[in-house]
Amino acid sequence: TFIMQNSGKKTGIWVIGAWGGVAATVAVGLLAMAQRKAKPWGLTTELPQFADVPMPAWSDFVLGGCEIRQSSFAQATEELVRQNALNASVVASVADDLKELDGNIRPSFLQHSGAVVENMADWMGEVSGTTARDMITAMQADMDCFKDDHDLDHLIVVNLMSTEPFCTYFQWERLGELPTEDLQQRQAQWQHWESMAGLLELPVGECPLPASTLYAIATLELGYDFLNFTPSLGATPPALHELARSMNARTMGNDGKTGETLMKSVLAPMFAHRNLEVMSWVGHNILGNRDGAALDDPLNKATKLNSKSHLLSQILGYDPEMLVTIEYIKSLGDWKTAWDHIHFRGFLGTPMTLQFTWQGCDSLLAAPLVLDLVRLTQLARMRGFTGKMDFLSCFFKSPVGIEEQNFERQFAMLEAWLKEVPEQ
Repeated sequence: TFIMQNSGKKTGIWVIGAWGGVAATVAVGLLAMAQRKAKPWGLTTELPQFADVPMPAWSDFVLGGCEIRQSSFAQATEELVRQNALNASVVASVADDLKELDGNIRPSFLQHSGAVVENMADWMGEVSGTTARDMITAMQADMDCFKDDHDLDHLIVVNLMSTEPFCTYFQWERLGELPTEDLQQRQAQWQHWESMAGLLELPVGECPLPASTLYAIATLELGYDFLNFTPSLGATPPALHELARSMNARTMGNDGKTGETLMKSVLAPMFAHRNLEVMSWVGHNILGNRDGAALDDPLNKATKLNSKSHLLSQILGYDPEMLVTIEYIKSLGDWKTAWDHIHFRGFLGTPMTLQFTWQGCDSLLAAPLVLDLVRLTQLARMRGFTGKMDFLSCFFKSPVGIEEQNFERQFAMLEAWLKEVPEQ
């Protein structure tokens, strides 16, 4: 039995990376949808089949967040308008509201974020102490201040920070032989919140957990919800799913599925169902913007490539020859292009090819997914759901703990869950 929980107060969206391109587009989109100043293209929750679901209204949300760069929503949106990514008239129609939202943004925190990202930072939060726990306390103070200032009922935290390098501490299979005691300790920390919590007493630099995971902990400890739209570690460890359940919170990730990987999750089932052997699948990606700059660092790039590369073997049932590249081309700005070459074997063994080009605005592809995720997370809260939200897997490249990668089957999981929403 699901109980609708609605206090009449608004819900806060706390965005980590609030003045980036995706977050700025989320802000414009949220305001435009709430004020009916744009059509809801790209928003899954505005599809006709969701019309009878008691979905939270766009006006039910207030946006705030944190950022490592001193900027503003005006600067971020002006940059996107110059790149022909955002519609100038839509931005102008919500300009006054965007300026007001600037007051909701606080300085952010970094930890094991990579040299490229750290070099971007010029606005950092203050920590009263030296441990990772002290940093979490500072993060929580910012969230609670935003909640209190706007008399909000709840917060949904969305990680839109630049991609972090791998958290090598939990990549024990890559570290060679570890002493049995060390391996058991790390496995326990990965699996159980009580064990992981001990890491927070280490000094900030010595704690192996990256900023995305510290933010996830800060969020879930307060009973707020955490969405990881990046391939960074975030709330991936089962220990944090345990924490979420214990605090009646919700979480899901990782890495929003917006472009090339979305196409793979749609096309690969076609080859499987027609019994066409994919011999090789090569994808070349080029993009600009700050996300592209972060991915220009090999350590950060490795995290992204891992997120993009695992899908085909699950859908096809075998491992074709595969290559995925990501290259930073500054002149492209927010526009990204993926060119894929698929070499497959047809009837009587004849080799054939399929090629496609996907070109789009990174922020414009990602922002509606963020808005849908926030809306569906709030719906899950209204229903009393807690823990890991598997039914949101269709929105992510690497849905945590979900083996199914076929987009249609993932979407069917969402539709099945929505049918369980009680009638008003």
